[in-house]
Amino acid sequence: MKQDEIIEMARQAGMAYEDDTDRYIANIDDLQDFAKLVALRYEKKISDLENIICQRHWDVLQEREACAELRKTLSAIPNRHVPQLQLAVESALDFYAERIRARGEA
Repeated sequence: MKQDEIIEMARQAGMAYEDDTDRYIANIDDLQDFAKLVALRYEKKISDLENIICQRHWDVLQEREACAELRKTLSAIPNRHVPQLQLAVESALDFYAERIRARGEA
């Protein structure tokens, strides 16, 4: 948290700023309100992170499904009697498998 954010939360909590001492004055209620504001801010950050993680997980599952479908489609091409085509399909499958693995490492 940045200093200006902390100061804003202190103000919202009802803490009074004393110019001559350059300090905030707070009673126990102010401190409890401040603690609640800080907790709410971090709960929101955690919630945002959870949403990002869930979306990333969903994206990975979708990508895996798309890859599985592509593999199934490419495997279904009748190419056993055309060696060059068989080699091209296997080469493409290897290429995409490498790319997918590399994404998992990034």
